[in-house]
Amino acid sequence: MVGLFWITVDAVYVGSPPSAIGGCVKLTAEGLEAVDPDGSRSWNWENLRSAVVEDVPVSGASRRVSRLLGSLVSAAAGVFLGEGPPEMRLRLETEAGPEEVTVYAASAGGYEAREIALSMELLARFVARTADHRVLGVWGREHGREGTPPRAEREALLEEWTRIET
Repeated sequence: MVGLFWITVDAVYVGSPPSAIGGCVKLTAEGLEAVDPDGSRSWNWENLRSAVVEDVPVSGASRRVSRLLGSLVSAAAGVFLGEGPPEMRLRLETEAGPEEVTVYAASAGGYEAREIALSMELLARFVARTADHRVLGVWGREHGREGTPPRAEREALLEEWTRIET
């Protein structure tokens, strides 16, 4: 996981990869592809005007100690109650009008504010076609099996990717 992106050796997702709940949003060469229990939808990069992730759970320095305990309790309660990960909203503006897709947070403890901001900037640049989304896939093929890098490295990657021009 790097920011709001889940990057594997095979694919890049906004939020978490496909889960038992069934939903995900995948970045493809053509655009964004949403898959959920009701079917799939896709939007070409050319037809997208904007893409913004809302309701992102935020972690904070003051919450770090309680976050670990809270995550453990939430995870246990979630398993017991059959609840999934926190939901986020991917709001899209397309040529045909607004669209909304539910995506799931990949981070149980929330995301750091800087990673959120950099991820949003990068996503906006993908939509504007001023950044190349394929760099995430390249990184995934080279490093996807290594797991989530430390926070400083994730932020450095996001900064680097936002500077790459198409």
